[in-house]
Formats: sequence, structure tokens, C-alpha cells
Amino acid sequence: MKIPKRGIGRRGLLAGAVLPVTAPPVAENAELATPPWTRSQGASVLESPYGRPSPFEGRVIRRPRGNPPVPTAASANTPLQDLHGIIVPNGLHYIRDHAGTPTIDPDQHRLLVHGEVERPLLFSMDDITRFPSVSRIHFLECSGNTPLWQAEQVNPRWTVQDTHGLLSCAEWTGVPLATVLAEAGVKPGATWMLAEGADGAAMTRSIPLAAVMDRAILAYAQNGERMRPEQGYPLRLFLPGFEGNTSVKWLRRLKLADAPFETREETSKYTGLLPDGSARQFVFIMEVKSVITHPSPSPTALRPGFREISGLAWSGNGRITGVEVSTDGGGTWQSAVLQTPVLPQCLTRFRLPWTWSGGPARLLSRATDDTGAVQPTRDALIAARGTNSDYHFNGIVKWQVDASGQVQLAL
Repeated sequence: MKIPKRGIGRRGLLAGAVLPVTAPPVAENAELATPPWTRSQGASVLESPYGRPSPFEGRVIRRPRGNPPVPTAASANTPLQDLHGIIVPNGLHYIRDHAGTPTIDPDQHRLLVHGEVERPLLFSMDDITRFPSVSRIHFLECSGNTPLWQAEQVNPRWTVQDTHGLLSCAEWTGVPLATVLAEAGVKPGATWMLAEGADGAAMTRSIPLAAVMDRAILAYAQNGERMRPEQGYPLRLFLPGFEGNTSVKWLRRLKLADAPFETREETSKYTGLLPDGSARQFVFIMEVKSVITHPSPSPTALRPGFREISGLAWSGNGRITGVEVSTDGGGTWQSAVLQTPVLPQCLTRFRLPWTWSGGPARLLSRATDDTGAVQPTRDALIAARGTNSDYHFNGIVKWQVDASGQVQLAL
């Protein structure tokens, strides 16, 4: 089959065409050498009651972001550039703690539901797990993800783990919030809910009831197993599409009221200062966004020839309907293939075949969701919101490829 000089089109890729990827030639009668691990017995499964990754994948780990003021108020980023598909393993899901990870005995843990309810109730974990459950695949993103507002703070050598690593996606299992609140009976005047965690910071956030009743989950399992302690074991509030800080971990209390509670985490923190001095408060939804994960900044240089551009897109408002990719800095755009499933408030994997000629290139991705929202450029985002915020950056990110094959972040 004749291979097009400029790569291969989407139709050819889907049809199973032979791709222009070459390996070193061998003689027709060449034999495959027998490696040492084929000549001996392997390790017994009895040695690892809980499975572990291959030791050759030891570099694929969460890494801390920045230098926190105290070790317990820290975060660890997901290595998105090293992952495949859309599900992040539990051991690599990003972490953001404000007072470290508490060790909680599930038999002693309780959830109090009170305030503007007909019947204040105190639930044990056994009470919670006896309710009918749901399992849904959703992303979780910290509102401080992608710190690209201030150019002077940006490092061109940042990887996807550095720029977008406060983002993960998992299957979450638990009880719909609406089910538990129905047991307590919501009074007509209740419009807001305070969620409080059992960690040393007693993390608290105000949540508008109308915005979450149809989507919120009281989650106790993740990717088929009970949640890890750092993800909120034994119980967390999970709000699909909302900024991660509102999905309060180690959930111990829900209080209903007729107004927001104006806690520390929604006044002095998790608000955005606009150019006119006003603050964007109670901005919950993580807006449409995407990033190319491969190729992306890496110690390994690219080699000329065919490769697949791949990345992730997501929107807190709904489903991704399209992703466009540019290899010339935004001069021209091509529609990428969306890998199924394409779910609401979930990561969507996109792919585009590309043949790199060896010259300079600039790689960008631009996502659109089913509300019609299009991912903005960084310049457009800054023009609207200024540079005094640390939250909700969803601008287009550029990877600069030089002639040597090195890939770096470019503003």
C-alpha cells in the first residue's frame, strides 16, 4: 500500500491501513532470542496479595507540586502523560490535602444531616451502604489546576503532570445525595448545604442544593474498591463537574440552610480577583478544557516520522462534542477522533494521526462541549479575568517542538 507523504487520514486509520511506522529490518530466517525470564519460573502470585505495577514502571508516580508551607498542606499530581485511556488508577489519582490524611475507623465514622430538615439524622457507614447505590465515571479537577496565569511563574520545562496533573478520572460508587436527603426531609426554605470534612482542617464548603441534587453522590468506593484514605475514606461528597475542593473528603456533616455559610474556603480562598477589584465567588463549574498528553514535554526527544497525537478533553457542563488539533500554532486546525465512551463530566480521549517532518512545530488542542462552549485562548482568558487569580484556568496550552525533537511549554 502506498503511504501518503503527509501522513494518513482519519478514514484510512479507521479502516486499518498500514501506518508508516518502521522497525529495524531483520533477515527472513531470523529467530527471536530466548530471554532469561523465559528460561525460569516467575514470581508466585502468593507473594503479592495486593497487586503492584511492574518495577520497570517505577517512574510513573504522583509527584508533589511546588513547595507547600507545611507537609500536610500539599498536593501530588497525576502523571497524565504516562497514562492511557481515561481511567486513572487509584494509586495515581491526584491528591490535595489541607491538613494531611486522617486515619478513620469506618465503624466509628458518622454522617450528621441536620439544619433545615424535617428529621435530623445520624448515619453510620453501614446505614449508608445499605442504600441503593450508583456507579458513574467522572473527572475530578482542582480549581487551581494549570497555573498559567502569570507568565513569570511559568517554567517552559513543565510537563503535563506539572501543568494539568491536578486532574484525574475514576468510576465512583455511592449513594445519590438526593436519596439520603429524602430520608431527612428537606424543608422548603433550604437552598444551600454546608459540607464538612473530618480532617484536621475541618474543610467546609457551601453548595447550592438546586445545582447538585441530580448529580451529587455520597461516594465510598472508587474504581471497584473502597476509596483510598487520601481520597476521603470512608466517605466523601462527590460533585461531578464542580471544582475539586467542593467534593469534600472524609465527609462528617451536611447542614442545610437558606443562604451560603461564607466559610474560609469560599471567601479568602477559592475566589478569583478580577481586574476591577471584585471577586468571582461561588464559581463552581470546571469549564471546557483539553490538553495534548502525547507528544508533550519529556526528557526523550521526538523522532521524525509517524506518530499519534493524543490527549484528553473534559467539561463540567456536559459532554465533549469535538476537539480540534493544530500543529502549526493555530494557523490551521483538524478534527480529532473522539474515543468512546464520551460521557458527561468525564475525560474524553482524542486522537489524531500525524507525521512529523523534523521541523519546528507548535501543538495545540481546542475542545468544544455540548453547550456550545469553546475552549478559549490564554490571551482571551486573561483579557476577561486578568492575572490576579489562581483558579479556573481553562485556556489553550501550546507545546513547542524544535528541530531537535525537544518539546517545551510555550505561552
